[in-house]
Amino acid sequence: MFQIRIHGRGGQGVVSAAEMIAVAAFRDGKHAQAFPSFGSERMGAPVMSFCRIQDKPIRSREPVAAPDAVIVQDPTLLHHVDLFGGLQPEGFVLINTSRGFDELGLGEFAAGFRHDHCLTVPASDLARKHVGRSMPNVPLVAALAAATGIVTLESVIEAIRERFPGKVGEANAAAAREAFAAVEQERMALDATSD
Repeated sequence: MFQIRIHGRGGQGVVSAAEMIAVAAFRDGKHAQAFPSFGSERMGAPVMSFCRIQDKPIRSREPVAAPDAVIVQDPTLLHHVDLFGGLQPEGFVLINTSRGFDELGLGEFAAGFRHDHCLTVPASDLARKHVGRSMPNVPLVAALAAATGIVTLESVIEAIRERFPGKVGEANAAAAREAFAAVEQERMALDATSD
């Protein structure tokens, strides 16, 4: 089973991100579940959502305590919340920022993982460019697909179009494609420097 935990703030589409990943997994013929965890339900409050993907039915219903991937939609949560608790040794970290892990004060943390599993994605910038709003969820969903291969880009695009029909969906699909390509490029660059 592949387990994902998404951290962000209310209003950033944290719950929608988990739902889109689950829909993409269904489209790829897998079983999936997505559900949120709210503290105080207000705009800007820290929020978590979870997604599980597996090739057979999923019976577990508790929050994800040992994720295979952590997505951080709001980097202001870094160093204030235990975002990486329980992260598996071969896990993936995707953070919405254009800054590197060293600049974020996470260089030592990232050194404990495979170099191509800790990635930064300028998701808010991509969303602003394509959608006109700073909603990092869609680019980060596509970035997860590129980093892990757990869902295909085609299924992510279909999940986006289902969630956001019309022009908004197409704008989000463009942001997703650019995020996917950026992560693929970043991973190739990291592979080249590690050889």
